[in-house]
Amino acid sequence: TKTQFYNETVPIPLGLYSHADQVQQWQTSVPHDRTAIGWGGKVADLLMSMNGNTNLSMNIALGGQNTFQKGNAAVEYVMDPEDGPIGIRDYGGTNARQQLLTGAVDHYITQNYADAFKQSYVDVIKVSKGAHEELSTALAGVAPFQNVTFSQNEISWSMEWIAKTIAARNTLGVQRQIFFVDFDGWDHHDEVLVAQDEMLTVLSNAMSEFNTALEEINVQNCVTTFTMSEFGRTLTSNGNGSDHGWGGNVMVMGGAVNGGQLYGNYPSLILDNPIEVGGGVLIPQISCDEYFAELAMWFGVNNSDLSDIFPNLGNFYSIGSGSNPIGFMN
Repeated sequence: TKTQFYNETVPIPLGLYSHADQVQQWQTSVPHDRTAIGWGGKVADLLMSMNGNTNLSMNIALGGQNTFQKGNAAVEYVMDPEDGPIGIRDYGGTNARQQLLTGAVDHYITQNYADAFKQSYVDVIKVSKGAHEELSTALAGVAPFQNVTFSQNEISWSMEWIAKTIAARNTLGVQRQIFFVDFDGWDHHDEVLVAQDEMLTVLSNAMSEFNTALEEINVQNCVTTFTMSEFGRTLTSNGNGSDHGWGGNVMVMGGAVNGGQLYGNYPSLILDNPIEVGGGVLIPQISCDEYFAELAMWFGVNNSDLSDIFPNLGNFYSIGSGSNPIGFMN
C-alpha cells in the first residue's frame, strides 16, 4: 500500500528506478539480489531433456547475450537479428585470408589442452561451431513464407528468424524453445508521444507478421509471445517526455492466450490516487512472479519446481493450488 511504501515497512525492489537493476530483476525474477542466473535459463535447465537434440541450446537469442536465458547449465545460442546464424565470421571462405583463418581454427579445436581454461574455451567453440552448422543447414531447408512479407527493421527480422527456426523444429529434433528479442529505445525522456507512436507501430507490425507466419506453419497455438520491460513510465511529464516509473503494462500474444482483455484493474491516471506514490509513479498491482509463473506453467514446468525458479512467488500465489496465478493462459 501507499502507507507501507511511505513508512518503509515492506521491502521494495533493489535499485528501484534503475535501468540496470530493473532489467536484471525482470530477467531473473529476483528483485532482492543481483544475480546472473535468469528464469528462462532455469526453465531450460529443467526442461532441456525434452529436446532430443542436445547439440542446440533450448535458448536462442536474437538480442545478444542476456541474463534471462542463462541458467546453471543452459547457455543461450546467439543469432544475428539480420543475418541469422553467422558462426565464425569468414570461416570456410575461399580467399587466401579466409583459408588461413579456417585452417587455424580447425587446428586449435582439434587439440587437447592441459590447461582447463583453454580446454573449456575450445570445447565451447566446438559446440558453437557444430550448432551453427546444424542450424544453418536446417534453416536453409525452410521454404519462404507465402502469406507474409516481414518489414525491414531489426525486430521484424528477428521475428522472421524465430518463425523460420520454429518451422525447422522437426529437422532440428526439438520440442521446446525459448527465444529472446531485444527492442530498446523506450526511455522516452523526450518526445514521448511521437516516439511511442512510431515504436508501437513497428512493434505492432512485427507481432502481426510473426502471428501470420505462425498461422501459416500451423503452430499459433503452440507459441506464446510476451513482453518484459524494466519499469513503467511516470504519469507526470518532465516537460516533453516521461520519467522512470514502477508499475506498468505488459502484452501477451498467442493462440493459447485468453486474449482480448485486460487482467488486473486498470489504474486511475489521476495523481495522488491510492497507488500513486509521488511523481506519477504507480505501485504494481500484479507481481512479475505471477506473470512469469503462469508462462512457465504453460511451458511445462511442474508446480513443485516453481519456487526454485521464482523464490518470491509464494508471497503472491498459493503454489500447488492447481489454478493459474492470473488466468491469462489456457
